[in-house]
Amino acid sequence: MARKKLETLTEQMYYVLLSLMDETRHGYGIMQHVSQLTNNRITIGAGTLYALLSRFEEEELITLTQYKEGRKYYALSRRGKEVFTEEYARLRRQVADGAALLGREENL
Repeated sequence: MARKKLETLTEQMYYVLLSLMDETRHGYGIMQHVSQLTNNRITIGAGTLYALLSRFEEEELITLTQYKEGRKYYALSRRGKEVFTEEYARLRRQVADGAALLGREENL
């Protein structure tokens, strides 16, 4: 089944938005922050990142805040925070469902 537009986020999408949750960053800064947050488990290539940034800007999830020294800086918009928060809640529900099932299996 095809995924509705931004109904769920890929792992890379999730971490790009998470990276912008606490401060404005430029593209390379986002890539570094995601690697740091995930202990290098997730690396986002430049092509993927800039495609996501373009899409997020189109969808008004992020805003371009400044262009400084050849770098574009982005911030999470209010809509971006809402989309991220909804995804976070969805993932928490999934983890809770899994924990409930695993807890029952351990007692068998």
